[in-house]
Amino acid sequence: QVQLVESGGGLVQAGGSLRLSCVASGRTFSRYAMAWFRQAPGKEREFVSAISGSGISTYYSDWAKDRFTISRDNAKNTVYLQMNSLKPEDTAVYYCASGTAGRTYEYYDYWGQGTQVTVSS
Repeated sequence: QVQLVESGGGLVQAGGSLRLSCVASGRTFSRYAMAWFRQAPGKEREFVSAISGSGISTYYSDWAKDRFTISRDNAKNTVYLQMNSLKPEDTAVYYCASGTAGRTYEYYDYWGQGTQVTVSS
């Protein structure tokens, strides 16, 4: 059974940094792309970043590409999202997903439970 477990969320002041982690089990990790999405209250779930199974290819939303960095450690079955220069508008629940690389939720068939990121001003 595939399980994705996120961690690393919390409360941070504007301008601060967080690193989110997602540990996967139940799937051959290196064969699948991994992604991060986020969802703020009352808004649609939106794409943040994705990384190919090998880790060679990465993808970012326009607003994330200069502040966030996605990476993966296949030996640890873990994907990371380093978030720098956080802004209040980054406040959302962040979800880890596994599937085929893409910028929309249809590409991903397994999801974590989400971790809350709150950025105060």
